[in-house]
Amino acid sequence: MENFLIRELKPQDWPSVWSILQPVFAEGETYAYPTDIQCDEAQDEWVEKARVTFVVEANSDILGTYYLKANQPGQGSHVCNCGYVVSGKARGRGLAKAMCLHSQRTAAELGFKAMQYNLVASTNVGAVALWHKMGFATVGRLPGAFCSPSAGYVDAFVLFKQL
Repeated sequence: MENFLIRELKPQDWPSVWSILQPVFAEGETYAYPTDIQCDEAQDEWVEKARVTFVVEANSDILGTYYLKANQPGQGSHVCNCGYVVSGKARGRGLAKAMCLHSQRTAAELGFKAMQYNLVASTNVGAVALWHKMGFATVGRLPGAFCSPSAGYVDAFVLFKQL
C-alpha cells in the first residue's frame, strides 16, 4: 500500500468527495440514500450533519472519505455512527480498513463509547467481512430492510462495537 494521509475534509475537497460518493449512491447497492440524490443534499448528509468528515489523500488525490456522527441524540449520543466510501480506482488497497481504524481512534478521542452501523446490506459481503474482522459483532438482522437494485429486498445487518 502506498503512503496516504487521513485528514479532515476541507471545503475545497467537496467536489472530489462528491465524485467518489455520487456513483456509489447512484448504484444503490450499499447506501440507502436516494439513487438520484443531488450534490447539495449529499453534502448536507455527509458533511453538515456529521460531527466530523475525513478524506483519504495520496499524491494530492482524494481516494476515500468517511463521516463520524452521533448515532442518536440525547441518551444515545455516546454511540457513534460512521459511513465509509472508497473511490472505485482505489478499492482493494486497504483504505476501508485504515478508515475504520482511524474512525475508531477518533471516536474514542471524541468521547464516544461505542460504534454502530445501522443498515449494512447483507449483499455487501466484503464490508460485512471487514467489519467482522475489525471486531464488530452483528447484533441484529433486519429482514428485507434494504432494497438492492440488483437483488431486490435483502436483509440488512446492525453491527456494533464497544470502543
